[in-house]
Amino acid sequence: MKLSRQLPLNALRVFDAVARLMSFTRAGEDLGMTQTAVSYQVKLLEETLGVRLFLRRPRQIALTEAGARLAPKTAEAFGLLGEALANFKSAAEETLAISTTPTFAAHWLAARIGRFQLAAPHIAVRMIANVDIADFARDSVDVAIRYGTGGQPRLAFHELMRIDYTPLLSPRLLEGAAPLKAPRDLLRLRLIDPDDPWWRHWFEAAGVRDADFSGRPRARFGSQTFEASAAIAGHGVAILTPGFYRRELASGLLAQPFPLVCSDDKTAYWLTYPESRRHQPKIRAFRDWLLDEIADKPAAAEPAATL
Repeated sequence: MKLSRQLPLNALRVFDAVARLMSFTRAGEDLGMTQTAVSYQVKLLEETLGVRLFLRRPRQIALTEAGARLAPKTAEAFGLLGEALANFKSAAEETLAISTTPTFAAHWLAARIGRFQLAAPHIAVRMIANVDIADFARDSVDVAIRYGTGGQPRLAFHELMRIDYTPLLSPRLLEGAAPLKAPRDLLRLRLIDPDDPWWRHWFEAAGVRDADFSGRPRARFGSQTFEASAAIAGHGVAILTPGFYRRELASGLLAQPFPLVCSDDKTAYWLTYPESRRHQPKIRAFRDWLLDEIADKPAAAEPAATL
């Protein structure tokens, strides 16, 4: 007989309670079972092991020699198991896994997450920066920060910020080229990701309603971070959120050629997590901190350097 396959663990749990309390009745109360169910589990264990574990006497029980040998080992085993589960739960509780977009991570969250860690030093932060939509049922993720319209079933959503956008480019791109006197002049240059709907919206707001994007080289970078890197390298004009690139604008790596800044009123950055986890202390702590941080330090674009 292979006990590893046939040993009834529930029966061992019942035996441990009876041996600890020396009473079928009190063991049943401790485990939330009837006395009959406790007796059945003990009998099942005895039949599996082929030995008697208790001497049953009127109004009292006593451990047999075999039961006395098994009891401390069983208690030790369940103690170790309980400690392991407690440590696992504690570690999971103290680590907060945040899934976020590369742009939000690099240009907003990374500069501020240290303040959260000072406010909640018992919570370790693991940041996962990618463009994939978090699957809370499959991925080891506690919360996600994503750009979109929000509102999915069984998920809690908190709006963080609406996003502004305007064309940004490297000043080096204009070396030797004609000056940009009007928004239409941008069409002489390469537009990074011309399929981005922000381009058409911005040109229309600038009064250029006949902007033609056909025939332009197509490239989908999938992230403002990558588009900004291409713009800094002089590979074209990117349409970006200026509030995310204050340092690059201040240092001259990027420039804002026109003061017009548009806003996307339909989509925003959202904090989201499963409704069922909304009361977890680590999620509640991060949510409250993030919403306070957003309220105190909005990400709206500050006046940017212009050409």
